Amino acid sequence: MLPTLSQARDPRLTAVTRIAILDDYQNVALDCADWEAIPGSPEIVVFREHLADEDAVAEALADFDVVVAMRERTPFPASLIERLPKLRLLITTGMRNLAIDMGAAAARGVPVCGTALLPYAAFEHAWALILALVKRIAREDRLMREGGWQAGVSEGLHGKTLGVLGLGKLGAKVARVAHAFDMRVIAWSQNMTDAQAAEHGATRVEKDDLFREADIVTIHLILSERTRGLVGARELSLMKPNAMLVNTSRGPIVDEAALIEALRAGRIAGAGLDVYDTEPLPADHPLRDLANTVLTGHTGYVMLENYELSYSQAVEDIRAWLAGDPVRVLNDVGERT
Repeated sequence: MLPTLSQARDPRLTAVTRIAILDDYQNVALDCADWEAIPGSPEIVVFREHLADEDAVAEALADFDVVVAMRERTPFPASLIERLPKLRLLITTGMRNLAIDMGAAAARGVPVCGTALLPYAAFEHAWALILALVKRIAREDRLMREGGWQAGVSEGLHGKTLGVLGLGKLGAKVARVAHAFDMRVIAWSQNMTDAQAAEHGATRVEKDDLFREADIVTIHLILSERTRGLVGARELSLMKPNAMLVNTSRGPIVDEAALIEALRAGRIAGAGLDVYDTEPLPADHPLRDLANTVLTGHTGYVMLENYELSYSQAVEDIRAWLAGDPVRVLNDVGERT
């Protein structure tokens, strides 16, 4: 239950005047939550276009007290946080955001609050990419709209091998669906045991064996120093020429240049990608020109139910902070909040 305004430790209510909502590409944020429930009738400004660099962000947000960021679309390094003199509350959708310098925000006395996100969106999107790749959906759709008919031959999933990198909550859900297609499931992560893999109907294999044996490799790992560049030229060279790679986790887990080279040379059959090193993906990026890819713009979590949940909890975060008792705080701001 949210605290009442009478419980506030300081007069934030009258001081907060401007709230920024960033990267609302679909222009839906205001419709997905009851922003009028925020006391004090603050001015709410929605930014539909991505702010391309730190200077643009600093200039645009200089006069805002509260900023609501959508996931990791806009980074908040220490250098930017120091350039936002009025910032007093930063909200991120999701309960993890590697693009925000939590320590720098805490040093400024700025709490960073998160929101929940639905646990199944990314795994659904992974299967959308897998099926689009194997069944050649994008190419057939384009051909049909151009007046053509049957451009190529698709493949079945029955009896194929799915290699899952990371068998946590999302990876386990992906594995479960694979069994419905009568696929063999193999899995690897650094600390996975045979028993943990078996719990989800998978066989634990060594990393190199996963790349050698899998017909489809799907990535479900958190980006960290340990996983950055985990899938590089060597791993891609182990894959079968008719194998495919799917990444709905984070772009830098895969060496992007090595992947482009492997796709161009036909050393792997295709890739389904939702995440990239640079987001939004530049208009002239070479991935856009490769016919053996299915590309989506980090839309795995871009789902109405997710937006309604995360933006509603962003409103809760603001109300709780105004009342002096922040919720879902992701950094240690001590008594300065």
